[in-house]
Amino acid sequence: MPDRPIALDEYPIHQVPLSLRYVATGDRNAYDRCIFHVMDHSGRALLIAGLGVYPNTGVIDAYATLRLGDRLYAVRASDALSDDRLALTVGPLTITVEEPLARLRLTCAADPADPDGLAYDLTWHAAFPATWEPHHTQYRGDRLMLEGRRFVQAGTCTGSIRVAGQELTVTAGEWTGTRDRSWGVRPIPGEDGGRAAEELRPEGFHWIWCPVRFDDRFVMVIVQEDADGHRTLNEALVVHEDAREVQLGWPHTEIGYRPGTRHPERAVLHLTGPGRKPLELTAEILTSSPLALGAGYPPADDWQHGTWRGRGWTDRRTYDLTDPAAHPLAAYGVTDHAARFTLDGRTGYGIFEHGSFGRHDPSGFTGYDSVAREAGR
Repeated sequence: MPDRPIALDEYPIHQVPLSLRYVATGDRNAYDRCIFHVMDHSGRALLIAGLGVYPNTGVIDAYATLRLGDRLYAVRASDALSDDRLALTVGPLTITVEEPLARLRLTCAADPADPDGLAYDLTWHAAFPATWEPHHTQYRGDRLMLEGRRFVQAGTCTGSIRVAGQELTVTAGEWTGTRDRSWGVRPIPGEDGGRAAEELRPEGFHWIWCPVRFDDRFVMVIVQEDADGHRTLNEALVVHEDAREVQLGWPHTEIGYRPGTRHPERAVLHLTGPGRKPLELTAEILTSSPLALGAGYPPADDWQHGTWRGRGWTDRRTYDLTDPAAHPLAAYGVTDHAARFTLDGRTGYGIFEHGSFGRHDPSGFTGYDSVAREAGR
């Protein structure tokens, strides 16, 4: 077909001498996506929703999962990427930017064939300015596998969620919402990894991503470490309502795992405040949602982001979480935990996202089959 300009080319926002139809790299793994977390303060429900664009594979996809009790309700959709990059709709899932960086609407249309299936209509309101996360890179051998530019933001949500004959009213005082936007290059399934994938397998990977909303401040903590504890990504920051940012030093973490697992039940993140004042950000896990179930993150075996499923593909399913043995891959993927946090006498709510795989010397884990033997370790 002819190479014609698209609507976005009308605007003076180009970064390279190309139509905005294209990205500046030919890497098949180029991506541009978002994730939202919406949680109630009692720990009853955790909704996770996201949308991604993969320009060099021609795919747009989206997902939503709701953890409610011992069930995880999931909706996933995928389609061919069109030239209308402002149309953030895939199947029943839509994200509408009503006011950039301030107000977004999230909707999931009901399935007429399944009136008890997941549906929602939510408005996400920013409570604090968006802030950049550190520039994120990962290598395998000499190859750049991941490079991402990301911002994160905390806010509130209003609206309703319907599922399994129930309707949850989402109110600003009883629910919190966080979100993350990222773009760059990130592995999509289906590529031959070559010798590097075979001979340079990582011995271990340890990850914490922790956005927390308090009434008067937003706290962001990120820790990424290799098997020996070498830190490859670090962030500890507090954002005030007036956009003032204060760094909180080099975080050290203590995680209390459920015995026989690497599932955190509580955590303490040791931070440093202004004037070198020691601070403790404590997390009490309320409910959890493994991203390998329903949300399309590796090592999911039923669907992963960026994979071509044909035009107009939609999938709805429910996962029973009462038997962990029924979902063995969930233990080898990142899990998002809705949590209640305390800091300097304040109570807040947010996400304690965590994954620890393989060896991690600071935690005492010796390999992929190593787990916590007792509470607190």
